[in-house]
Amino acid sequence: MKILVTGGAGFIGSRLDARLLDAGHEVVAVDDLSLGSREAIAPLQANPRFRFEPLDVCGPEFPKLMASVRPERVFHLAANSDISKSSADPSLDLSRSFLTTFHTLEAMRHAGTRELVFASTSAIYGDAPGALDEDHGPLAPISFYGAAKLSSEAYISAFCALKGMRAWVFRFPNVVGPNLTHGAVLDLVRKLHKSRTRLDVLGDGSQDKPYLHVDDLLSAIDLAVQHPAEPVATYNIAGEGSTTVREMAETIREVLQLPEAEIVYGTGNRGWPGDVPKFEYDTRKIRALGWRPLRNSREAVRAAIEAEALKCKRSS
Repeated sequence: MKILVTGGAGFIGSRLDARLLDAGHEVVAVDDLSLGSREAIAPLQANPRFRFEPLDVCGPEFPKLMASVRPERVFHLAANSDISKSSADPSLDLSRSFLTTFHTLEAMRHAGTRELVFASTSAIYGDAPGALDEDHGPLAPISFYGAAKLSSEAYISAFCALKGMRAWVFRFPNVVGPNLTHGAVLDLVRKLHKSRTRLDVLGDGSQDKPYLHVDDLLSAIDLAVQHPAEPVATYNIAGEGSTTVREMAETIREVLQLPEAEIVYGTGNRGWPGDVPKFEYDTRKIRALGWRPLRNSREAVRAAIEAEALKCKRSS
């Protein structure tokens, strides 16, 4: 199958590219390199079935590329992922998280591409209690990122109803693994590696969320897209358990072998405006297909910490 991946040089996108190539597909990765990097996809460049295009999905060259490639399926991962930054600049998620989706859908429509796999988020649920299933409502996001992703889901639904498309929508949890480009694990490991004596943490450390290793995420997506979307199939994805920021900070101190380093917490249970301090997924729908993660939340976080710590050590 010929597949196009937006955000294809990012943390998840580059891992997805490799997986698709291993499965025998032809892959065109598109990324504006605002978060992604050429280094992430460097091991793939020798593969004749891989092609990289450094383009902005919202730019004029993207629809031309789509029309030329005419992919059978698009994996749309391109989005703003700095939720805290967008709380101060609402236009960031409008342009980077919603309009990227709109322009991808429009380019697909004109190119005749009918299948979309979309990276959504738990942030669309807002600060809602209990185990959240895919039919939970009303949806009331409290961040511009969540609002942009929810708007994207609505446009995807309309395009599928009106333009003969079909889509698989995956609501990601906090995803971790090697070669992170953003997130709490990356920020905290780098902070302590640099200071050696003190780790400043946003919030009081009680924030408690499910974390999932990127390879387990991609395994779930692999399985789900083998089942029909008529016209839209939506899945929550999360592993077993959850991890608090306090547990994360203490694990980072242990892995970096800095037992005397002071961990200094902030106040309140939110790291930034729009942060959801705790959420829980109901994942019975994806598990009914036979999916099971290889790592629980704590194991995924520890593996990501160890990978980032090793990266910091090699670069110092």
